[in-house]
Amino acid sequence: MARQHLGNLGAPANRRREGDPMSAFDRLPPDLRAWLCTAALPWSPRSALRAWRRALQETGCAEAAAARLTAIEAGQLARQAPRVWGAS
Repeated sequence: MARQHLGNLGAPANRRREGDPMSAFDRLPPDLRAWLCTAALPWSPRSALRAWRRALQETGCAEAAAARLTAIEAGQLARQAPRVWGAS
């Protein structure tokens, strides 16, 4: 019996990327773009901007907002590490 390729079952079939991601990156605030250049994870411009705005609103300072994004990213890495590299 032949195996049927089912594709990525976790992604909606009708989901399309809106616009040009590089163009969206270019429109981000300069401080956020600088932070993204050093980020360990591949953030989408949309999610990065959403987290940046929230962090900036809470902290009132671009430097503190960048630190908040670094903390968010560290949390994501800590949660993903056991799945990627194993529990030990």
